[in-house]
Amino acid sequence: MRKLIVSAFISLDGVIQAPGGPEEDRSGDFGLGGWIVPYADEAIAQHVQDLLSQPFELLLGRRTYDIFASYWPHVPADSGSSAIAEPFNRVAKHVATHRPDDLGWRNSHALDEGNLTDAIHALKQHGGANLVTFGSGDLVRQLLAAGLVDDLRLLIYPVMLGRGKRLFGDDALASAFTLERSIDTPGGVLITRYVRDGEVRTGKFE
Repeated sequence: MRKLIVSAFISLDGVIQAPGGPEEDRSGDFGLGGWIVPYADEAIAQHVQDLLSQPFELLLGRRTYDIFASYWPHVPADSGSSAIAEPFNRVAKHVATHRPDDLGWRNSHALDEGNLTDAIHALKQHGGANLVTFGSGDLVRQLLAAGLVDDLRLLIYPVMLGRGKRLFGDDALASAFTLERSIDTPGGVLITRYVRDGEVRTGKFE
């Protein structure tokens, strides 16, 4: 069974909304879009390239899909972003959407939103490359509630945003994870990898 990897830029208070730019997602009057930009460096770029260097397919919510589809197909081949654009444009893209007829980005496929968690569970059962999810907060919260996330790649930024869409909801399935990797960048960003490790273990201090 292939794994489902969630990669997310996240603030200290758990916000994931509009990390990449001011116009990315202003819903809820969010005015701090682009909060990861001042921390960009080679370590973060290398992390993303390493993640995309292995075979993968994309699993996206509709809002993130639309953002990606409006940008990545138009990146010039000689651009510095082409190392991301090339695999994004090439791989299969599985999309949670109510508007399947609008999926114009190459190799895009709609998932059955009426039975989304079952559709993703079935997708995981198929052989092939791992599934990687970027952004897609609403979708990720459903995945966490259903216990379908195997691997969390969290880039934790040293900012508190106070408001905005958050990665973890109150309905996330209680689960244990093992910290497989953690490095810090010169700007203070923690690049982490957490791998699912069964149920939460409890105890008491004598």
